[in-house]
Amino acid sequence: MKMANKHLIDFIRESRMRGFDDYEIRRPLLEAGWPHDEVELAFTALKPKLTHKHRICTYVDADVLEALEKRAKRNKFTLDEQISDILRRSVVNSSSQSSLKPEKLDDSLVGVFSRRTRKTIRK
Repeated sequence: MKMANKHLIDFIRESRMRGFDDYEIRRPLLEAGWPHDEVELAFTALKPKLTHKHRICTYVDADVLEALEKRAKRNKFTLDEQISDILRRSVVNSSSQSSLKPEKLDDSLVGVFSRRTRKTIRK
């Protein structure tokens, strides 16, 4: 099995860190004469090894993406790691709060519109 070119892998990794997407990296490499098979082998070598993980695809506005990238940089995470951390924390927090039995919406609306509440407000 052919090994990926280390210099090519380093170049792709560095380009990604500088904010270039794979298309912006791949196209100039091919135009510069790199063989297609070698370029694809290098990209394949950099693909994360997914074991028992699921991929989720979502679209966000540019300002949300920028905020996520800043947070990831501050936390020394990749963008994928930052998003995974946010999702994990959200699930952990929601499951720990679900045991608190939040008040039902109907109960809170009854409290807002009850006569007893209105009488105390008029005083």
